[in-house]
Amino acid sequence: MPIIVNLDVMLAKRKMSVTELSEKVGITMANLSILKNGKAKAIRFSTLEAICKALDCQPGDILEYRSDEGKSNP
Repeated sequence: MPIIVNLDVMLAKRKMSVTELSEKVGITMANLSILKNGKAKAIRFSTLEAICKALDCQPGDILEYRSDEGKSNP
């Protein structure tokens, strides 16, 4: 998938645990894990806003686009 989620990078930069972010944002650990591992299909803007507020960052610090040019599609 060409959208990369760099949540683990921002957590490390802010020295914050997934548990702490979960409590601040009001999202379950399971859902944060799905997002962090790149398994999520979507994210609500309200959730993205809450994560950005908790981590004091911009959406672009968390989400990154990478082209799939080198991959072949089945």
